[in-house]
Amino acid sequence: MRNVGLFEAKQKLSELVERASEGERIGITRRGKLAAVLVPAGKDVDLKEVFADIERIRRRSKPLPKGTTIKDLIEEGRR
Repeated sequence: MRNVGLFEAKQKLSELVERASEGERIGITRRGKLAAVLVPAGKDVDLKEVFADIERIRRRSKPLPKGTTIKDLIEEGRR
């Protein structure tokens, strides 16, 4: 398994997803610690379960502070 840092993963997400779809396992690190692993999707992926996971993540997310936009966050992430 090859590890990449979170910043690099954000910059090369399309490439990493392509490599994972071809069978490679890719670890994503945050501050030097493994945070996630990209793996190829199995043929038995249950889309209902995937969408349920997405909904759980959305419910857990905090609203943006007043006066903050998504564009502001994107620009902050680029610095």
